[in-house]
Amino acid sequence: MELYVHIPFCVKKCAYCDFLSFPQGEEIQRRYVEKLMEEIRTVSAGFHDTPVSSVFVGGGTPSVLKARWMKELFDCLRASFHIEETAEISMEANPGTVDREKLRIYREAGINRLSFGLQSADNRELKALGRIHTWEEFLESFRLAREAGFSNLNVDLMSALPGQTVESWMDTLKKTADLDPEHISAYSLIIEEGTPFFEAYGNGRGDGILPDEDAEREMYHRTREFLKDRGYERYEISNYARPGMECRHNLGYWTGVSYFGLGLGASSYVNGCRFCNERDLGIYLGEKPGKRLDQEILTKKDMEEEFFYVGLRLVQGVSLKEFEERFGERVQDVYPGLMERLEKEGAAVLSDGRFRLTDYGMDVSNYVMAEFL
Repeated sequence: MELYVHIPFCVKKCAYCDFLSFPQGEEIQRRYVEKLMEEIRTVSAGFHDTPVSSVFVGGGTPSVLKARWMKELFDCLRASFHIEETAEISMEANPGTVDREKLRIYREAGINRLSFGLQSADNRELKALGRIHTWEEFLESFRLAREAGFSNLNVDLMSALPGQTVESWMDTLKKTADLDPEHISAYSLIIEEGTPFFEAYGNGRGDGILPDEDAEREMYHRTREFLKDRGYERYEISNYARPGMECRHNLGYWTGVSYFGLGLGASSYVNGCRFCNERDLGIYLGEKPGKRLDQEILTKKDMEEEFFYVGLRLVQGVSLKEFEERFGERVQDVYPGLMERLEKEGAAVLSDGRFRLTDYGMDVSNYVMAEFL
């Protein structure tokens, strides 16, 4: 199985962010780390012998914590779970929140993959997003990570931003690729209800402030072609990697591997059961750890749908053989006519025993998913 560890703290909430994250002082941060370690020791009781293939520390901005606290967390994780020696251990970090000493301690803790949230190489676009860093601060953080010995780095980028043009987006892509990270995640901005961006732009495109649909579509197509030319293989709708450097943790999510979520609001999927943790920080800090909220036992139909639906996000698509081995039924019998209809529309193709979306299907993936559901 996989482990996800949530650190909800950040320096400042970004204008587009709807994640469970917020600023807090060191006293609350320390109390949270102690409660999180208590949770780890409590919930790991039934999983001591289950091999853990990946750990992902997300947020928030995990790198705002004192480095020694992160080391304590990983010492606790390794004492409580059977983390494989070859496990992928990822941590999210914001530019400007790491230094040489922090990075040295991360390496000592066993973290072997960092994911930097850059979003844009244009300082004006970063300011519009409410990011706390500049392009120059990102360059310094990236350089320090390389010097510390990190050989697996991801950079998160975001397109269709306020004031962004196709040219400025391509400049961000080029500057990022020139640094030669092992992995690039390139997402399009989604305006979420409850964020300052929703207040400003609502469901529209912001009266010309946000790129229009044609510009957004051009950004999408040019991203795919540019990164392909630079040696990055697209393996999921929004993710590109050097050969063999795909994010193993995310691949686990997309292929139905069990995962245990630890920390405030973290979600889990274990033995066909989905549940989540308390989302209120005050309640989380004050109660006995291990309580499961919104617990749902997935039916066979639920698991079939999820395996097929999520698998279509991957460029390699869904293995029909694996589907049949897992569920004892053929995809063609479970979803009669669906594959044929999507093939006829040019949205998908069956090849070498795998059903996958075409480039066109990836472009209209929201429509394809609606058709499936």
